[in-house]
Amino acid sequence: MGIVTTSSSTAFTHSAETIYDFVTNPANWTKTYPNSVHVGNVPDRPLQVGDTWEEAGPDGDRIFSWHCAIAMRPRMFVFNSVGRLAHDRDGNGGREGRMTITYQFTEPGEGVTLFTRSMALETYKHAPFPDGWFRTVNPAHIDSYHEAIARELDALVAAAN
Repeated sequence: MGIVTTSSSTAFTHSAETIYDFVTNPANWTKTYPNSVHVGNVPDRPLQVGDTWEEAGPDGDRIFSWHCAIAMRPRMFVFNSVGRLAHDRDGNGGREGRMTITYQFTEPGEGVTLFTRSMALETYKHAPFPDGWFRTVNPAHIDSYHEAIARELDALVAAAN
C-alpha cells in the first residue's frame, strides 16, 4: 500500500471550542475547503462517533462517504472514508483506498489555538490515484482552507458585535 500524508497548522485567536464547532460542521466545508462543493446526509446536530455523511468534489459527481471515528471536543476530531474513494452517486467507480482526516486543537499560549489538519491517503499499488488527484492533498489547499476558516470566523464575530 502507498501512503501520502500532508499536514498544516495555523494559530488562531479564537477558542478551541469555537474552531472545533465550526470546522467539524460539514455544512461549513463548502464555504471553506477548496474542493468541497456539496455535503449531504449530515445529522442535524454536532457529529458524533459513528455518524456518516457524504461530500462531493468539484465536478459534483465524485462522492466521498465519510465516517466519524473520533469526536473529542475541543481537542481532536477524526473522520475517514474507506473503500471506493470518489465514487459516483450510485456507488460505482472511484479508487480503492482509505483517507483519514485528523483535526487537532492545542493551546500553546493564552488566547491562542493551534489548529492542525492532517490528511493520510492510503492506496493500493494496483489501484493508484492519478497524479492530478494529488493536487487536492497539497499543503497549499490546507493553508487556503485555514485562511477561509479565519475569514468566516472573523465574519461571524463581526456579525455578533
